[in-house]
Amino acid sequence: MGRLVGVDWGARRIGLALSDERQILAQPLATLTRRAGKRFPMQKLLTLLDQHAAVGVIVGLPLTGEGTEGEAAQAARTLAGDIARRAHLPVELWDERLTTARALGAVREMGGKTAGRKEDLDALAATLLLQHYLDTRRGSAL
Repeated sequence: MGRLVGVDWGARRIGLALSDERQILAQPLATLTRRAGKRFPMQKLLTLLDQHAAVGVIVGLPLTGEGTEGEAAQAARTLAGDIARRAHLPVELWDERLTTARALGAVREMGGKTAGRKEDLDALAATLLLQHYLDTRRGSAL
């Protein structure tokens, strides 16, 4: 099957997650940071995709609470197209509503602190996004 990379897009930080070879379990991979006024760090992402022999990418689509697309969703669509074109890999968009909120809740539920851990939370949000994708896909294949 091969590894998938989940991308939780954000204006400043981009959380990344990685699946196992059998596409059953997702784990945090990294968080890329985009400096103000700079472009998305595409080369860093391409390097990670190559290092981990990714066979596909799942990009979170940040829909509004009502399920409509705003500016952030359009930016995620543009990013997904850029990744597909540059990495020559299949890229799929996946609804990412509330992944960051769920990541915050999970850390707090375990008694952890969220202050000063924005990068960890972004990678955890990407992990939740990718795990939801894997679980849904596996559930529909049964």
